[in-house]
Amino acid sequence: MAVELVTPAGEPIGSALVEDAHLPPGRLHRAFSVVLFDFDGRTLVQRRAASKSRFGGLWSNTCCSHPAPGSSLIDFAIRRLGEELRLPPVSLTEAGRFTYQAADEIGGWVEHEYDHVLVGTSPAVAPDPDPSEVDDWRWADPDKLTDEIKRDPTSFTPWFEQALTLAISSR
Repeated sequence: MAVELVTPAGEPIGSALVEDAHLPPGRLHRAFSVVLFDFDGRTLVQRRAASKSRFGGLWSNTCCSHPAPGSSLIDFAIRRLGEELRLPPVSLTEAGRFTYQAADEIGGWVEHEYDHVLVGTSPAVAPDPDPSEVDDWRWADPDKLTDEIKRDPTSFTPWFEQALTLAISSR
């Protein structure tokens, strides 16, 4: 699978295989983080499958991935929600963007991403996650979740706090 390489301003400058983009020190590429809320304001979080090559076993936002070069960001994200969590399509809007770089010491990979935070609202359904993607999930109060991240940041992906903060501020 290819990822879209971007400038620090998010302008496309080419593509690379996903594995090559994650070799140290990491190549800046486009990503997205979906944060779904239910009608009571809780957010759906997932624990990434332990078998994932990057940050496996850590809690994170509802869904995240890399859109294929030249694809529609929103359409790709909606499709990934269906593939990872088997959720029905939802409407998503962009809450903001940020760039981060983080090394996964266990796998030896590096994330260097221009991350689009996409927010949506969904009924509090129980997902049926793909076990190769997700080990566990829960609906969580965002304020309690923020406190949890501050108390134990090593249990969460390095991008999650920024994505959650942007998602909360967009509501």
